[in-house]
Parts: sequence; C-alpha cells; structure tokens
Amino acid sequence: MPTLRGLVSVLLLILTTLAWGIPLILLTLVKLVTPGRQLRRQVLTALNGVALNWVGSNLWWMRRWLKPRLEMVVPDGLSREQWWLVLSNHRSWTDIFLLFFALHRRLPMPHFFVKRQLIWIPIVGLAFWAMEFPMLRRLSREQRQRNPKLARRDREATERMCRHARERPIAIYNFVEGTRFTPAKQAAQGAPYRHLLRPRAGGIAQVMNLLGDRLGGILDVTLDYENPAPSFWGFLCGREGPVRLVARRLEVPTWMLEGDYHDDKDYKERFQSWLNALWQDKDRQLDSSR
Repeated sequence: MPTLRGLVSVLLLILTTLAWGIPLILLTLVKLVTPGRQLRRQVLTALNGVALNWVGSNLWWMRRWLKPRLEMVVPDGLSREQWWLVLSNHRSWTDIFLLFFALHRRLPMPHFFVKRQLIWIPIVGLAFWAMEFPMLRRLSREQRQRNPKLARRDREATERMCRHARERPIAIYNFVEGTRFTPAKQAAQGAPYRHLLRPRAGGIAQVMNLLGDRLGGILDVTLDYENPAPSFWGFLCGREGPVRLVARRLEVPTWMLEGDYHDDKDYKERFQSWLNALWQDKDRQLDSSR
C-alpha cells in the first residue's frame, strides 16, 4: 500500500508540473524575445505567479493525500512585502516542501541557491533558469583554490540575483551546509556537530553585502526528523515519521552591512563565527529533542 501511495504521489507531482509547465514554457519564450529590463520584469512577475501556483497545487494534494505529520512553529509578523533570508539545515529533498508548508504565501517568491546540474531536470530546470535562480557549482575548497575562475562565476551568479532582487521583494532560501546531511559526510568533514554538517558562509555573506539593507530579517529554520534517514520517496509514500519545523526570526546585525567577506579578513572571521554559533545552537536544539 505505501508503494502504491508513492506511485500515485509521483503521478500527481508529474501532472501538476506538466499543467503549470505549459504557461511556464510560453512565458519563458516571451521573456527571451522581450526587449528591455522593464518589460522583462513584468514577464518575470507572471512567471513567479506560475511558480507559486505550482507550489500551491502540490501542497493542496499533499495535505489531503499524504497528510504529513508536521509540527510547525513560525513567528508572527512575516510579510510578502519585505525581503527575507531563510537559512535551514538540510536532510532530504522533502525539506523544500516542508519549508513551503510553513512559509508559502507568508513570504514573497522563494529563490533557492541551486546546483548547476539541476538545470537538466525537465521543466523544473527551465523554471530555475527563467526565474533567475543562481546556478552554483558547489565547489570544494580544493576546487576553488585550483580554479578561482569557477568560484568567481558563482559569486557573479549571486550578484546578478541580488541586483535583480532589489527591483521586487523575494525570499532567498539557502541550505548553507551545501548538501544533505548523512553520517558519512559528517565523518568525512570532521564536523564539530552531532546532527549537522559544517555551514558555508560565503553565499549568505554576499547576499548581506548586496541586499542586506533591504532585508526585513533572517529566518533561522531547524528541521527535526524523527526518522534518522529521511527520504523524499518515503515522504511520497506517506511513511515519513513526525517532523518538527521551528523558524525563528533574527534581526540583521548592523556590522554585517559594513564589510566585504572576500576582501576583509576580520569581517570574514566574524561572519564565520556568527554562523558557527548559530549552527551550534541549532545542534543543541536537535540534541534536546532526542
């Protein structure tokens, strides 16, 4: 029975993607031939509407068909008229839909830092490109040192998103660990946390440099799965155990707006210390629920 439920869930996900994929493709073609940033911005607004309806359609059937056991703690005072930076730990592809359950239409259009390889996913990859999500390579430290040009391209992609984001409110979602948590990855990193991987500060520091003065706040989200090895397939089969999502609102520290992460060593160290302290607190939260 769970396998049948999973197959039906996959079918529903495909159907909603195909249904909303048609206007997405048409609007993308319009965007390609539209002259001037002002007119393209209007097409982009329509693309955002398509994406939000795709999310809403999937949340509708997931609530009724999968009935996920999700406990949510979300702060008051969120607004779609402000810019936001959302930080979260990362356990499974399910995380994305859980964030949507908690924050859909409470915040403006979500933008994710996505791996460049995801552009090849049919329709979804096109949506990432058309809506100007930053497509990153997720380089290791050794790769960045060996080929600085690739790291510079990632920074340029983030810069383009932030520059365009000043035109309209968006919510920037970032799984700052860069990959999904597994015990093997944790051991390979030598991460100083029991339930988390090492967070990466570069991307969000660049957002702060370029967009920090617009942010209404930072949302720090902790995802706590009862299942030690959650999977998206398990979620689609309705087998995922209870999940607790806790979001807390943080103000943007003034000092974050006054430095350059890549050129100011003291600022870089302070930013990394701030993020590591945030992750230590998150690890304690996860520890206390065990």
